[in-house]
Amino acid sequence: MQLDEKIWFWTLGIIPVILLMFLVLQLWKLKAQKSFADKPLLHRLSPNKSYFKSFLKVIVLCLAFACLTLALVNPKIGTKLETVKREGVDIVFAVDVSKSMLAEDVAPNRLEKAKQLVTQIVNNLASDRVGIIAYAGKAFPQLPITTDYAAAKMFLSNMNTDMLSSQGTAINEAIKLASTYFDDSQTNKVLVIISDGEDHSQEAVDMASTIYNETGIRIFTIGVGDIKGGPIPIKRNGVVLNYKKDRQGETVITRLNEATLQGVAEKGRGVYINGKSTANVVESIKVVLNDMDKTEFESKQFADFKDQFQWFLGFAIFFLLLDILFLERKTAWVKRLNLFNEN
Repeated sequence: MQLDEKIWFWTLGIIPVILLMFLVLQLWKLKAQKSFADKPLLHRLSPNKSYFKSFLKVIVLCLAFACLTLALVNPKIGTKLETVKREGVDIVFAVDVSKSMLAEDVAPNRLEKAKQLVTQIVNNLASDRVGIIAYAGKAFPQLPITTDYAAAKMFLSNMNTDMLSSQGTAINEAIKLASTYFDDSQTNKVLVIISDGEDHSQEAVDMASTIYNETGIRIFTIGVGDIKGGPIPIKRNGVVLNYKKDRQGETVITRLNEATLQGVAEKGRGVYINGKSTANVVESIKVVLNDMDKTEFESKQFADFKDQFQWFLGFAIFFLLLDILFLERKTAWVKRLNLFNEN
């Protein structure tokens, strides 16, 4: 399904305005009627007045506006599925979501900067396939290899430092998980690790060498953060309450560890890129991918879409006519049934 004009969803804001105006009008009517006469006298003066019908009319009017909005958005449904042959490189992004990525030595913080970098890289891809991994003390699959860039960016935007309970920066875990993303038939396999590099073990470098030798996965690393470092803020509702401290009560300063990231990239036959400049990162990755041989693969996608706005427009007209035909008085046969206990 596709939505042509999503901006028209803003017109749904008319519905709460209609409901609010209806409520205010009813309260004003009740106040005015009380100043004119008491309830028994009002019932005798207008015995066929139906409060339920008034409420029903406004609900029908809201339904008409909702259908009209959907007609303006113009949803389309795919009617023809075809197989498309494409050429590209398979890229897996491993994003560090450890607590150190909350440091604000790059704006707005390291994690948001990492997500911006991946988003911009994806925006500049043509026919390559992408996958996403989140890792901290452990690695967790987020999105398998796909050509759906919209889904990739959606999963990416939802990533945060609370999604994994095990803390740390185990780059070796991300590399190990990434190796399961690729098929043996794929010849061009790229892993892009975005991290501050605060992995103080040698395992990541050794794992990069092993994985490249066994599977041919080239590993590129992007460093986010500043070598001077910064504290890790503890926030509540966007307000900084304190900064993370060690066991001695000293404020923890987390720094970009370029040495680890350079070592991983070197052993993985890739390149280390400092993530300070988004444009430089995107261009560097673009050059690397353009120099690689492309692998042909098949993917299924909808090629023919049909407009569905006419259904919603028809319902909108139906509800508007229904609203006009509804009178704010009791219907004779409904009055006899007395379904709503209206005396």
